[in-house]
Amino acid sequence: MQRLWHIIVWLSRIGHCRGFGIQSPSDYWLVRYVINEHWPYYKYSEIGQGDDWLTRKVGRLCFRLANWRQPRVVVSSAYQDYLRAGCLTAEVITDIQQAAHADLVRWPLSDDWERCFDRLCGIADEQTVLVADNLRDNRKAWKRLVGDERTGITFDLYYCGIVLFDKKRVKKNYIINF
Repeated sequence: MQRLWHIIVWLSRIGHCRGFGIQSPSDYWLVRYVINEHWPYYKYSEIGQGDDWLTRKVGRLCFRLANWRQPRVVVSSAYQDYLRAGCLTAEVITDIQQAAHADLVRWPLSDDWERCFDRLCGIADEQTVLVADNLRDNRKAWKRLVGDERTGITFDLYYCGIVLFDKKRVKKNYIINF
């Protein structure tokens, strides 16, 4: 039954596939060649073999984001194998309260998301990327993240969201069929 629901969600977002309707070349490139990349990467066969399909899907997205951004500091309590495979030189920290800087952050939108987000905004720069997990269960928190003046471009992937903190660009929320 849950798989049927995922198919319905995918079909409802069919108009937002592969970057359709995105006018910004850099945002289109990010959607087309990082977020929705379907070609196998060099580490796919080595990571996430025992994971369920959704964990593997989001984990591979984290891998591609780490591979694209090549972060110095990653903050994440999950998907660490994927993130380390994407950037071998990254320092992985599990608690955002211990970080002095963060290039790539992955955390679930849980009960204390506001405290963590305030901390992240204090250490983030225009190159920081946030992957907010658990969007489908916490849509109100996602809407508040999108509307926050400290965020820039956002990508709603239904299962997770990506937030860029580049304030030089016009704020925009993209719905992506992921």
